[in-house]
Amino acid sequence: MAEQTSTANAWPANPADLIPQGRKRLGWGLLAIATLGLLAIIIVQILYKTEMSTVGFYTWRPVVYAYIFWGAALGAWQVLTRGEDGQRALFLLPALLFTIAMVIFPTLFGFYIALTDWNLSSYTGRRFNGLDNFWQMLADPYYRNALFNMVLYVLAVLVEYVVAFGLALLLNAQIRARKFFRVVFLLPLMLSPVAVSWMVGKSLMEYRFGPAATLARHLGWDNPAFFSDPITARIAIMMLDAWTFIPFMMIMLLAGLQAMSREVLEAARVDGATAWQTFWQVTFPLMLPVSVTAVILRIIFKLKLADIIITLTSGGPGGATDSVSSFIYREYRDRSNVGYGTMLAMAYLIIIIVFVTWLLKVASRFVRNVN
Repeated sequence: MAEQTSTANAWPANPADLIPQGRKRLGWGLLAIATLGLLAIIIVQILYKTEMSTVGFYTWRPVVYAYIFWGAALGAWQVLTRGEDGQRALFLLPALLFTIAMVIFPTLFGFYIALTDWNLSSYTGRRFNGLDNFWQMLADPYYRNALFNMVLYVLAVLVEYVVAFGLALLLNAQIRARKFFRVVFLLPLMLSPVAVSWMVGKSLMEYRFGPAATLARHLGWDNPAFFSDPITARIAIMMLDAWTFIPFMMIMLLAGLQAMSREVLEAARVDGATAWQTFWQVTFPLMLPVSVTAVILRIIFKLKLADIIITLTSGGPGGATDSVSSFIYREYRDRSNVGYGTMLAMAYLIIIIVFVTWLLKVASRFVRNVN
């Protein structure tokens, strides 16, 4: 009995410890060779494409071959060093390689393009220019204006949240034709933003014959050109975007309201709380996690705002309504400036990552403190 106990204690806790050291060294050596070979080919190709070296490849095809070999070496390393656990990990390997190929590599290539002078209308082609695009971006007043507009557009989400919460409370109450109104309020979400731009912005708000412009004239507005003044144009863009996406927040908040316990609300009424006290001290705190989720998702959608602006104003008047996405789009389409446009996009990507990370931390801390 003691021998069996000692044998059981001697059995390794980690099955990988049973793998011979020579096999592990082979796996590590194969992975090291493949990794160093891939990095060497990438560095040589980058130096060649940036005209810092005369040694390189005409196309990026050798990099693809080296990446495929590295993926095979990564799978072999898993099996040789981890045994059966490595074989199970092979099922995740295609997803990992696909993510690297479709997300990581294009992002890195985008940073490379951002450091080049590449205009599709130029006969000189692409050439490396270092940080010239970055310094141009810092001095670009139109890009700074687009960033300022994004701050205004994001702040408008708070107003959208208030309206969406009010509609959710209304549709959660016992009113007549409640199901009908739920479908009606969801209709804008079913439409494309481009269709909304044409149907509402180009038709209803057309300054000569549009119904909204005609009504504005009857109310005393002499020249109801909604998109000719920077302030009114921004407000019109915000209203159209809000009309399209408020139902998205509303349906999330409505789902949260319907999932709330009725006993809690009835207990507040029994204790003598008014309707406002019940909402502010019971409903709103309980709805806070859903509210934070809805607001963050709406902000993420807002950061991509472009289609309504491109369709209605093309950033005008004078770039006053431009979002960052629409400004980058026009930099590509109108000026064919791929290098500078990519620098703007990469800088905006970094801003979004930092802002959303900070927003998630603040929201998490806020929910913890309230609850």
